[in-house]
Order: sequence, then C-alpha cells, then structure tokens
Amino acid sequence: MTITREQVLDLVLPTLPSVPPLLDEDAGELPYIDAGGICAHVTDLFLAGRGDELTDFFAVVERLHVEGDPYVRELATIGYLESLQDVAALGDPEVLVPLLGPESRRWWRGLNAFWSGTSPTVVPLD
Repeated sequence: MTITREQVLDLVLPTLPSVPPLLDEDAGELPYIDAGGICAHVTDLFLAGRGDELTDFFAVVERLHVEGDPYVRELATIGYLESLQDVAALGDPEVLVPLLGPESRRWWRGLNAFWSGTSPTVVPLD
C-alpha cells in the first residue's frame, strides 16, 4: 500500500511520544510546517542525548521514502531531511546519518550535493 499525505502524521507522531502537541489548527493540512516542528523536537531529543529514542522515527522517514506516493517521498526529503540538515544547533548534521535508512541516506547525499552546487537538482545519490 502506498503512503499518502493524509497518513504521514499518523505514522510519524506515534514514533515520538514526547513530541509536543501540534497546536496549529491546520496540523496535517500543512505537512511541511508539521515536519519542521517535528524535526525541531527530534533535534532537541538528539542534543539531549536521547538519540536512542529516534530509531522508530527514522524508520518511518525511510518508509516515507520507499512506500510514499510522489508527494510523500518529496516531503520525506525536503520536509524532514532538509529540515534536519538546516538545524544550526546540531553543528554538524552529519551526526544523524547513522540513524538513516539506506534510501534516506541516498536522499541526504543528494541534498548535500545540491546545496554544495555539485548537482543542479536534488536526486538520490549512492
């Protein structure tokens, strides 16, 4: 079964029981905003030394890449991975790479190539 936009939060939120409630009345309607808030919480957990709590979250991000419809696959990359790469508090976001599944790592490398100027678009890289 293909994962659709409407299913994303139902998959992601149970992996992070400590995530604060999404206060926006449009939660679920604005998936990229939701992803940014969720990734801020993921970063907080990682910086607090609670990275072991993130295994299920990153497994779902992997599922979004592998099982998602085109919108969901793009959300997994641009909404979730790119949000995690942009968090200045992490210093070096590459510390998260060991938590990523294989497809997520390919897209992570694609984002790096795009932002470094070595690729004109975001594509998965081996």
